[in-house]
Amino acid sequence: MKYHEPMRTTVDLDDDVSAALAELQRATGMGKSEALNQLVRRGLLGPVDAGRQSFVQASADLGRALVDVTNIGEVLELLDAHDQGQGRGR
Repeated sequence: MKYHEPMRTTVDLDDDVSAALAELQRATGMGKSEALNQLVRRGLLGPVDAGRQSFVQASADLGRALVDVTNIGEVLELLDAHDQGQGRGR
């Protein structure tokens, strides 16, 4: 399927969608196809809830790492040695 070629189709619009399309056309001077494409693209972005606050992850500075985690192999060896010392060997 080629996405750069226009596709013609027939759709049945609910009254509220038709009204939103007509309002967008009136406000912007867009043609029906251009306005409908813009509304569809907005819908693809997902719902917008004006009353909903954005999620913010709480974080805290834990200081300097006690082990160098840039080499995962060494970290796993340290953990294995710790587990064996605690009597939890595999």
